[in-house]
Amino acid sequence: MLQQVNGHRSGSDAQGGKSLREDLQEFLGGEALLHELDDLTKVNPVTLETVLRCLQARYAADMFYTSAGCTLVALNPFKPVPQLYSPALMREYHAAPQPQKLRPHIFAVGEQTYRNVQSLIEPVNQSIIVSGESGAGKTWTSRCLMKFYAVVAASPTSLESHKIAERIEQRILNSNPVMEAFGNACTLRNNNSSRFGKFIQLQLNSAQQMTGAAVQTYLLEKTRVTCQASSERNFHIFYQICKGASVDERLQWHLPEGASFSWLPNPERTLEEDCFQVTREAMLHLGIDIPTQNNIFQVLAGLLHLGNIWFADSKDEAQSCQLMDDAKCENKDGGLCISFGHTPREQGSIRTSASLLQLPEDPLLETLQIRTIRAGRQQQVFQKPCSRAECDTRRDCLAKLVYARLFDWLVSVINSSICADPDSWTTFIGLLDVYGFESFPNNSLEQLCINYANEKLQQHFVAHYLRAQQEEYAVEGLDWSFVNYQDNQACLDLIEGSPISICSLINEECRLNRPSSAAQLQTRIESALAGSPCLGHNKLSREPSFIVVHYAGPVQYHTAGLVEKNKDPVPPELTRLLQQSQDPLLKVLFPMDPEEKSQEEPSGQSRAPVLTVVSKFKASLEQLLQVLHSTTPHYIRCIKPNSQGQAHTFLQEEVLSQLEACGLVETIHISAAGFPIRIPHQNFVERYELLRRLCTRTSPGSHSPSPDERHSEWSPHTKGATLQPLLQDILHTLPALTQAAATPGDAAEATPIPVHCGRTKVFMTDSMLELLECGRAQVLEQCACCIQGSWRRHRHRKQERQRQAATLIQAAIRSWLARKHIQRMHAAATAIKRTWQKWRAQTSLLEAIIRLWPLGLVLANAAVGVRGFQRKLVVWACLQLPMGNPSSYAVQTAQEQAGVTSIRALPQGSIKFHCRKSPLPYADICPEPSLHSVTGFNQILLERHSLGHM
Repeated sequence: MLQQVNGHRSGSDAQGGKSLREDLQEFLGGEALLHELDDLTKVNPVTLETVLRCLQARYAADMFYTSAGCTLVALNPFKPVPQLYSPALMREYHAAPQPQKLRPHIFAVGEQTYRNVQSLIEPVNQSIIVSGESGAGKTWTSRCLMKFYAVVAASPTSLESHKIAERIEQRILNSNPVMEAFGNACTLRNNNSSRFGKFIQLQLNSAQQMTGAAVQTYLLEKTRVTCQASSERNFHIFYQICKGASVDERLQWHLPEGASFSWLPNPERTLEEDCFQVTREAMLHLGIDIPTQNNIFQVLAGLLHLGNIWFADSKDEAQSCQLMDDAKCENKDGGLCISFGHTPREQGSIRTSASLLQLPEDPLLETLQIRTIRAGRQQQVFQKPCSRAECDTRRDCLAKLVYARLFDWLVSVINSSICADPDSWTTFIGLLDVYGFESFPNNSLEQLCINYANEKLQQHFVAHYLRAQQEEYAVEGLDWSFVNYQDNQACLDLIEGSPISICSLINEECRLNRPSSAAQLQTRIESALAGSPCLGHNKLSREPSFIVVHYAGPVQYHTAGLVEKNKDPVPPELTRLLQQSQDPLLKVLFPMDPEEKSQEEPSGQSRAPVLTVVSKFKASLEQLLQVLHSTTPHYIRCIKPNSQGQAHTFLQEEVLSQLEACGLVETIHISAAGFPIRIPHQNFVERYELLRRLCTRTSPGSHSPSPDERHSEWSPHTKGATLQPLLQDILHTLPALTQAAATPGDAAEATPIPVHCGRTKVFMTDSMLELLECGRAQVLEQCACCIQGSWRRHRHRKQERQRQAATLIQAAIRSWLARKHIQRMHAAATAIKRTWQKWRAQTSLLEAIIRLWPLGLVLANAAVGVRGFQRKLVVWACLQLPMGNPSSYAVQTAQEQAGVTSIRALPQGSIKFHCRKSPLPYADICPEPSLHSVTGFNQILLERHSLGHM
């Protein structure tokens, strides 16, 4: 097999790898194109090798996400890639009309779940199952998904709701550092391995806005507090307080510089997770104030000092074991000399631990050394000194009990801080971040439970997608060639089956209440479950063990300590001791409960069966699976390219084993060859009945159903009979749709339509669904255009009628206004006329002569007419002579002659007679305006004889 490290082939297989690579390049058409295949269903043929080569090419091109049908494959880059998880990219996927057409990404999965919640597709609740081996990037993936939902699902309009959304978002994101600090640790395979299972329920209201969240945890590996494998570390929080606390805090918690603790291995390693300030700020945002934080860290420091208490073997069984010299050594003067490795201490570990936990020193030591036994009907109390191993076990049990209660209390505080009121949310999106499949050199009960959980999740995936899809094809009567997939039901029967399984045998050993023997447990398991194909045995192993063949590979479990860990006994005297503590936090963690006290001392006849670790974990796992079954699941398979956590390193053998374990190739086979879209007949007809408009009917009897007929089609009695003809009509339109969507080169090829009609459902591919949606959109567009044209025509006609009506109204108003105006003018003219007539009738003769001076002048010079003073008045009026100054004119008269002989006077203005022929000489000539001219043009000469002859 070809192996590539940092982009170069290594080892002696380079030559053979080169030939394999050249063959694959020739077959696949060149490696340069492999990174462009963002969906593994497009790889041809689908084999482990071709899928592996495609993932390797994409990994080399910094493309870490690839689709595999219904699953997203995520490769751990082992390096920071900020632009891959930026808020701008989140908004791009959120705003995209079809995010599935963008590059594969966890944001595409998150957006799909969010839109499913918005569209209310049953089941409305969504879940994302992030699986993979330890170190594959599950925790990082869950963290990025939480950031994505905090961005897209927190967009309120009002300022107050915006502040609430920001507070919820910040608290949800701040829960990650706290949970990781107290629940994650550095293992052989991962520097930040989750040592507990976590299901985060993101709660959404009816407007699809995030209102809160809830965290549910599973099986904390509390044994890590007291026991760590070689080259592994304890939980991150212990290293954080030892490295990040201030000098005063370290003195207060008795953690001086250079101190060594037996429960704190590999302290010299510095990890990115050793950031104490981030944890403190996150706790502060969650509502845990500084005094409470100091109280928590003080208790943790007390547990570290508790781990430095060591007991020496007692020579007499009747005497209790004493402390070893390096833990407590008193001198003659009563002073105390403490030494941890090479570091001196001011007081012993037992005294320091009792001081930090605020417990009385002597009862603490006595509880660790002496075991209380109740026996007989009268429940007589006996005290028995413990052996050295029992003392160590009781010490470890005390530390694990305190840490487990502290972890559960932190989870409850986080939930109380971020959980919304049950009436304020309607749907949720679940994120499952569970520990990955583990196989270490020494595997015990913790690894058995972890791998058991992964087996259940793998079965959920197989049942939901692989097996359910193939069984549905068979039930619907589709001609389907089944793909062989790896079913892990046999392994689950071995672990949890009834009536006999590994879990039942371990629980039975716990109920027998006898000293457990590792070899005897191995013999019982091998003899009772010998017929299981998933049970194996390593004959070369020196220690009692058994092998379970999991879906991800065989794992060897050592039987030593299985029964004791399953019992998880907590001596009642330890609980009573912790209830005596004066520490405020321990008072909350271990309250004085009378009912609990009565339950701790049951009678021998009515003792209830002990609830084991396996039983509790199995019950919580079943509850989790019920939640997952009630949601629409989405899967993200995390793959680690190498186990060393190095960037730009792709080890094909390790990746290949992970691909085989998760059944990815079978998933790709079914996704590529199957029909992921399944629509019931009635829903299909209701949605795509519009496509019948595209079908040109040639039969004379065919006609479109009337509204009444269409309504009768869906009656309960005739629905089954009419569905098939309607389906056939719709399916007959598909060739036309396919031909219209095909290119000219593809139109000549007769390819089968990827649609199959089953007994109750219609099966199709994603491409066919897009084609149907395009045809439906085309019909709706035509209908919309028809409706729009009819509406525009109706609106135009209506506007034309309104315009004509407005024109008529305006013409009528204008005519009315004109008539009114003419009537007013006519009335005014009539009034003026009547007034003028009255005035004219009443006006004197002089005024009439003045107005008609030319006629008066003629009359005055006439041979007959007025005489004397009246004649002068007529002349004055006609000539408009001034009455008071006679010097400016001269009137010459002749007594012997009648009339005026001549009149010379300066004209007072332009004189013009509007007569056809004036009787006056020069009357038609406008005189010059000059006043000094003596010609006839500026005078009016009236000669009598001239007048007389006229």
